[in-house]
Amino acid sequence: MSSIHLGLWAVIFLVAIALIFDFMNGFHDAANSIATVVSTGVLKPHHAVIFAASFNVIAYFIFHLKVASTVGRGTIDPSIIDHYVVFGALIGAIGWNIITWYYGIPSSSSHALIGGLVGSALAKAGPGSLNIDGLCKTIAFIFISPLLGFFLGSLLMLGVSWLYLRTTPSKVDRRFRRYQLISAGLYSLGHGGNDAQKTIGIIWMLLLATGYTSATIDAPPIWVIAACYLAIGLGTLFGGWRIVRTMGQKITKLKPVGGFCAEFGGAVSLFLASWLGIPVSTTHTITGAIVGVGATQKLAAVRWGVAGNIVWAWILTIPASATMAALAWWLGQHFL
Repeated sequence: MSSIHLGLWAVIFLVAIALIFDFMNGFHDAANSIATVVSTGVLKPHHAVIFAASFNVIAYFIFHLKVASTVGRGTIDPSIIDHYVVFGALIGAIGWNIITWYYGIPSSSSHALIGGLVGSALAKAGPGSLNIDGLCKTIAFIFISPLLGFFLGSLLMLGVSWLYLRTTPSKVDRRFRRYQLISAGLYSLGHGGNDAQKTIGIIWMLLLATGYTSATIDAPPIWVIAACYLAIGLGTLFGGWRIVRTMGQKITKLKPVGGFCAEFGGAVSLFLASWLGIPVSTTHTITGAIVGVGATQKLAAVRWGVAGNIVWAWILTIPASATMAALAWWLGQHFL
């Protein structure tokens, strides 16, 4: 990738926008980590966000940077990346996050960012600028991650129901209130490990394109990694309560045992995706797991109308954020 000349202050400005997106990712997706543990009454809301934010940051010490590499080098052609492309991608993703937060829709910040990259790249260089293999893998997991969450959540719920068949409901409730702290911690760990890396990948792309880091180095600077994990942790700490209500109360009614199964099934899915280096949606994963848990009780336990609206938001995320990103790219050309 040939570097472009860009002043330090312009790079700092774009890095700041990227960290704002990362903060909003945590804010928007706080529901993924805390909705189940709040709706079951295991933790109070403000305790839950502190708990989740801590595990978001701890993920810094556990996960390799495979997802960051996929976003930074496996989504669009690195040779077309410049500050306008990065600006358009971030503004498109932030715009879609604001819209879906306002309406309380648990959409994917991850796919908003991917859509932003696609929109900027198409606006600048057309379809040839897209890395089709990387995008196909990411798009496939729009469907695979909720299905995997659904399968694991429902399987765990059935297994736990069989194991505790002869145990009184009150004893099951007390036991899984403790277990849910473990599952919520694991899910928050997976959320931080997968989602923070997407912003790491974007900033890495920018630094490579502008020559502020060397293309021969296999990892982004430590300050980038640390800043992104802290930003997503702070976003989670402030929590998007509109989406928490949708996730924790409107899809299905959860008890501690159901919350445990949804979180643990979702956590396994996220750990697997991060190990494979695939940028998945934590929103899709936990929503699928919650629906799976509800469906094991009875189909009527799931509010399928709410679930259907959420799926429509998933389908619209990439084209909507891509459209806003293309417009932001054009504006950036004229005003940056």
